[in-house]
Amino acid sequence: MRALAFLACGLAAPLAAQDLALPAGAALTYEQKSDPGSYALPTGPFVDGEVPVSVVEGAVLRQSYRVPGDIRTTLQLLAPLRTQIAASGYEILFDCRTRQCGGFDFRFGTEVLPGPGMYVDLTDFRFLAARDNAGSAVSLLVSRSGAAGFVQIIRVGDAAEGGLSAAPGPERPVLPQDSGAIAQQLETRGRVVLSDLSFQTGSATLGAGAFDSLAALARYLSDFPNRRIALVGHTDSVGALDNNIALSRQRAISVRDRLVRDHGVPSAQLEAGGMGYLAPLTSNLSAAGREANRRVEAVLVSTE
Repeated sequence: MRALAFLACGLAAPLAAQDLALPAGAALTYEQKSDPGSYALPTGPFVDGEVPVSVVEGAVLRQSYRVPGDIRTTLQLLAPLRTQIAASGYEILFDCRTRQCGGFDFRFGTEVLPGPGMYVDLTDFRFLAARDNAGSAVSLLVSRSGAAGFVQIIRVGDAAEGGLSAAPGPERPVLPQDSGAIAQQLETRGRVVLSDLSFQTGSATLGAGAFDSLAALARYLSDFPNRRIALVGHTDSVGALDNNIALSRQRAISVRDRLVRDHGVPSAQLEAGGMGYLAPLTSNLSAAGREANRRVEAVLVSTE
């Protein structure tokens, strides 16, 4: 399976001096480096109301990746990376899966990078924490959706000086001057909110408007037929999580269907999913915040 074909790498050098090899096709969705910085490294499962941590200081590199393809188990993502980390001289402090970690409580008790670049299925994720004798630390959080796998890696100290390597991506195309904000944001940020869309309250039915954002997105996909987009629905925090995830997914599907039917976008260039209220743009404590969090985003997921 192409998405699970790992790049060859030597394992003798320290982790700080070598790159970890990710699955071929993995695409960087988030990156932030703080120097100096600190990270609360989880060292055990959620218990007695908290996740035990060890605070590690130094340069901190936070990254998340999306791995396209049919990822059948989270172990397929974690195991090769765990082997590389152990072979680099790191001691595995904590290695768990979903319920062993503490399930829902662990996921919300530890640092998770922003969605939609990082997605965590509350019923299917794995976590690993490791340190070396010099005090450097690394953590892995992996999960999967129906269409892709997700890898989060946070490294502290000397470990943060290395980088993650994935299959080299194509050069960024030169966009036409009249390409517009949608295309520019997709190419530079990898995502854009389709802010002019409207839905009936509590409904997945997309309004009848022409929606300039959809016309712009369709034009972008026509100009670059090697691009693929994930449409990701989001809700506010009102109501049950399961219902919100279902509603957000159905809204994304409505947008996908409109692009195919009215704008002639090939269905192969689109996929749709929903995250409910798990990736807010802002606080849900105000009406304005809840309105901003109810949205559909277009995320650039592939250039092949």
